[in-house]
Amino acid sequence: MQGMTGASVEQDLDIRKFEHDYLPFAVSPEVLKENDRNRGEQLQALRLTAQNGAPTVTAMLMLGKDPQYWFPGAYIQFVRYAGKEVTDSIVDQKEIRGTLPDQLHELDIILKAHVATAMDTSGTRHIERPDYPYEALRELTRNAIIHRNYENSNTPVRVYWFEGRVEIISPGGVYGTVTSDNFGGPGITAYRNPTIAEAMKNMGFMQQFGIGIATAHKTLKDNGNPPPDFKIQSTVILATVRKKG
Repeated sequence: MQGMTGASVEQDLDIRKFEHDYLPFAVSPEVLKENDRNRGEQLQALRLTAQNGAPTVTAMLMLGKDPQYWFPGAYIQFVRYAGKEVTDSIVDQKEIRGTLPDQLHELDIILKAHVATAMDTSGTRHIERPDYPYEALRELTRNAIIHRNYENSNTPVRVYWFEGRVEIISPGGVYGTVTSDNFGGPGITAYRNPTIAEAMKNMGFMQQFGIGIATAHKTLKDNGNPPPDFKIQSTVILATVRKKG
């Protein structure tokens, strides 16, 4: 586990976020009291600093004061188009920056704002149904953010919302034992960024490892949407979610 050359805990990490937003969720109060570790020992035990004390990539992305200084592509580009193509007029757009937790919080607000809900009157009870289940969009966008290539790409995660579909584009192809043939299959998981995944789980953005795509499939099916479509290339993964018919 390598530290970031030229970075330091004092200059580049938001220690308040570590102490208030990360540490209490990563370590139980009982363990914190028993261990009585100093801040440097806590950071290293949680794999947020290397042995030389320098912040790791995960620390910079989760707790950094300016993550995009170190990783210019570590942001989300959201665009809502009026039509079906990128040449159509833009209804809304946003570059979502900051730490990964800050990005996920802001993206959640944007996704919820763009989901439209209609009344389903086909049954005996009238039920409100969204055109896209928020849970599916949340899981697929978080998957894209957690598994993307951060160290060798300056391309952002892109969420393009068209008429009739949402495209989620993640820089970096499949990794490890995951291939284009078994991608998304039950129990098929390999983390390009395991410490980022662990940090996300510690902060409550993941309930369980390896179920994001399965959750997306289920919530789409329950809502009446087609299953998600995945296109796997060597340097990018495109997930497409289609509107409920």
